[in-house]
Amino acid sequence: MPLRLSPTLRAALAATDRPLAGLWVSSGSPLVAEILAGSGIDWLLIDQEHGPNDLPATLAQLQAVAGYPVRVMVRVPSDDPVVIKQVLDLGAQNLLVPMVSSAAQAERVVRAVRYPPRGVRGVGSALARSARWNRVDEYLVDADTHVSLFVQVETVAGVDAATEIAGVDGVDGVFVGPSDLAASMGLLGRQTDPDVTAAVLRAFDAVRAVGKPVGVNAFDPAVAQAYLDAGAGLVLVGADVALLARGSEALAARFGTGIGDDRDSY
Repeated sequence: MPLRLSPTLRAALAATDRPLAGLWVSSGSPLVAEILAGSGIDWLLIDQEHGPNDLPATLAQLQAVAGYPVRVMVRVPSDDPVVIKQVLDLGAQNLLVPMVSSAAQAERVVRAVRYPPRGVRGVGSALARSARWNRVDEYLVDADTHVSLFVQVETVAGVDAATEIAGVDGVDGVFVGPSDLAASMGLLGRQTDPDVTAAVLRAFDAVRAVGKPVGVNAFDPAVAQAYLDAGAGLVLVGADVALLARGSEALAARFGTGIGDDRDSY
């Protein structure tokens, strides 16, 4: 019997009238990814851009969470079509491509996720987990239904071009990155500065006007709620490494003996 793949994040968004909350997976650990997958959260982001997630680590995490009812997005490190092809072949069904600042770049990314004649994705389904080694019936014909593509706007140029980027056929949604956007604005480390927040909201309005969902990361609950109130359909509300860091610090502050005060020993 042919195998069936899970619906994409695009389909999940279309099937609900509420925003979807996600968690960032930066540790590179399949065990941590599986713990998060069983938490009841809506979706996970496996991060290859800033996390230690090479192809084998990404594959292991995709396999670890496959038995859970959670959507999984992989953020590739760049818009390199070879990397995009490899990650798709691992079985990633939802991609986030960072640092997209123009409609022309978004169009190139769309072509990277599509097979010829509409794109340039290399054909290797018989060898790849994406088609479950050709156990997914008509995978090549239906490939576009099995993949959703989100692009990340995180520069001043990207915000200015958000309407055109969101309007590209094949872009299923836009994710705004406040941290890099702040840096692009000369406000490094100040992602909640009023000017940065205003730029994020301007991107929100541009994307939503085109009828596409928009997402953002916000690890402060109050900031996350403000973005939800502004119309975000996807919000990353925490990261595995940050949860571990802050949680362990809180326990150390309450119960620690002071042994760790000698930082020079590290």
